[in-house]
Amino acid sequence: MSTLAAPAPLAPRRTWSADLPVLLVAVVWGGSYLAAKGITTGHTVIAVLVLRFALVLPVLVLAGWRALRTLRPAQLRGAGLLGLVLGGIFLLETYGVVHTSATNAGLIISLTMIFTPLAEAAVRRTRPSGAFLAAAALSVAGVVLLTQNGGFTAPGLGDLLILGAALARTLHVLLMARIKAVQDADALSLTTVQLGSAVLVFAVLAALPGTGATPWAAAADFGPAEWAGLAFLAVFCTLFAFFVQMWAVRRTSPSRVSLLLGTEPLWAAAAGIALGGERLGAAGFAGAALVLAGTAWGRRAATG
Repeated sequence: MSTLAAPAPLAPRRTWSADLPVLLVAVVWGGSYLAAKGITTGHTVIAVLVLRFALVLPVLVLAGWRALRTLRPAQLRGAGLLGLVLGGIFLLETYGVVHTSATNAGLIISLTMIFTPLAEAAVRRTRPSGAFLAAAALSVAGVVLLTQNGGFTAPGLGDLLILGAALARTLHVLLMARIKAVQDADALSLTTVQLGSAVLVFAVLAALPGTGATPWAAAADFGPAEWAGLAFLAVFCTLFAFFVQMWAVRRTSPSRVSLLLGTEPLWAAAAGIALGGERLGAAGFAGAALVLAGTAWGRRAATG
């Protein structure tokens, strides 16, 4: 990830003009879990992933072709490795959301904000602050409550897959910080190579027997609602989100962008309840509140 100089303070009007598009990214990302759940089954996960990112990749290649040609072999290898991890993240998230609610998925994935500083502390052999550990415990307690329906039971398969995706996201962040070759790479080129590597993984899996429907078969079965959902995931949750981040981080502070994007789980819960007809129950609402409070507290404690 390229390092950006901190921009000069902006006037309130200019700050909000940069904040609102970033907040919209958090909203569409929050809605992505419900959209993926609406167009995907256990039989079509890999096919949908191929279609989603195959639609996006040519645009990214065309937009950044000049910079792509200047990447060094070491940068290509580093970005390719990151792409393999990214492919695993999308597989875990998409299979997970098929088997759990969009609300659960959006809230559990937010544990990445807790896991990443914990992993950093382990790598650096430092002890996290007491406040951060308390925030982490609060978030975990929230997930336990969130995944209960009508009594205390083991979390379902989908919840565990989303938890695995949160851990994989943590690994991705750590690798980006430690693969020196990619740290001075152009952001657009880095993203393009990562997505290309992930699409290659999905395409290979789709060609194997027993991995579900082919992309062509899944596309042939899509109706208008499914194509609209796929377009939402490809255009808004991928292309729009990436370019807004690149634009906004040059007009406001990276920490402000991160804070706004951190509202994603709130929008995921709102979409699942308001649009998806999902019901949490008393324990679920208490768990959601604990997850949101714990991750917000943990973010402040980690940066403090």
